[in-house]
Amino acid sequence: MEKPEQPETPKLTRREAIGRVAWTSIGVASAISGAGELSRLAAQGLPPVDPTPPPATDPNYPMPPSWKRELREVAPNVYAYVQGGGPGISNAGVSNAGMFAGADSLLALDATQGPMPARAFIAASKKATGKDFARLVNTHHHRDHVDGNQFFKNVEIVSHPYCRDECLKAAPLKPKMWVPTPGLEDRTEPRMLVSPTVTFKDDLTYYIGGTEVQFKYAGPAHTWGDVMAYLPQYKILFAGDVGFFYVVPYANNSYISKWVDTCDKIMGWDVDMIVPGHGPIGGKKELADMANYFRVLGVEARKRYDRKMPAGEAAAEIRLGKYDNWIGPERLIMDVVRYYEEWDETLTPDYNEMAVRQATIEYNEVKKKANQVSEMIPFSRMQALAADPC
Repeated sequence: MEKPEQPETPKLTRREAIGRVAWTSIGVASAISGAGELSRLAAQGLPPVDPTPPPATDPNYPMPPSWKRELREVAPNVYAYVQGGGPGISNAGVSNAGMFAGADSLLALDATQGPMPARAFIAASKKATGKDFARLVNTHHHRDHVDGNQFFKNVEIVSHPYCRDECLKAAPLKPKMWVPTPGLEDRTEPRMLVSPTVTFKDDLTYYIGGTEVQFKYAGPAHTWGDVMAYLPQYKILFAGDVGFFYVVPYANNSYISKWVDTCDKIMGWDVDMIVPGHGPIGGKKELADMANYFRVLGVEARKRYDRKMPAGEAAAEIRLGKYDNWIGPERLIMDVVRYYEEWDETLTPDYNEMAVRQATIEYNEVKKKANQVSEMIPFSRMQALAADPC
């Protein structure tokens, strides 16, 4: 697989280090309320943006389907762990995982976002196979994929070097304890980020229970360290967060144009089934639909970029038809910011927290002037969903 050119990875700045102190759980009520954001912004001397509802949906298009949580055997000894989701369900940090069963042990693809989801995945895998995990591959460094690492005991953890580096940077900045949080944790217990110990830069192949599993480097796309799992025997791709189906994609650490290029390359692969990082199981149609979100957004955002319109004001004007009904429409703001950084050649692998905050303020000001308060976005919600991804 061709490896795209990568910009130099910058060191963690003091501002970014401060920003990573507030480790709230994404996709849960406490995070979306912005409690962690209030204290974090106060530490930086920055006032919070008042919390308000997300953008309106478009009644001219249907809402996305709902899907249930399940461990589904998609091929012999190959399982997709799909988290539940759909309209009205707070599932921003609810990431899918994969499981491959060998003769004596299991390999996990991603560890989910924390204690309860990780334990549920491990228990379901044990029930289905009677076996324990021996290896875990992290598709990338975002916390909804690696925060469950600590609950996979006595396993070898594998990733791209960028993923490992980001986890090592983030580990000492995390809170020392998990606390009870609906859907995430039901007790108080020590918290740690267990970083990968084995890395590969390009492709790596395992043969598990007679199945060839090709782990392919796909970055930079969603991040600079994306890994996917391709099973040529069964024409199945576990795409990690290269795939968001019926869920607005996070471009917080992304190189959007190369992400779209990666999706186009997958269209030429012999693939029938795609398990995305977020959303229900689908195929090439769903992946192309997600790539088209970026194409449509790119056309609309570029018009406004060329008119020197600030990113937040641009986001406030843009409507995306059916994509306004996908889960998480407020991510439009961060996605526009990311496009702007790509076009003005300031893009780095890091999430630009301050730029997204400023864009959120701009967005809300436009909505106030238009007297459309119901479409304002709180930066606290954006931050809970997007910042500090490891």
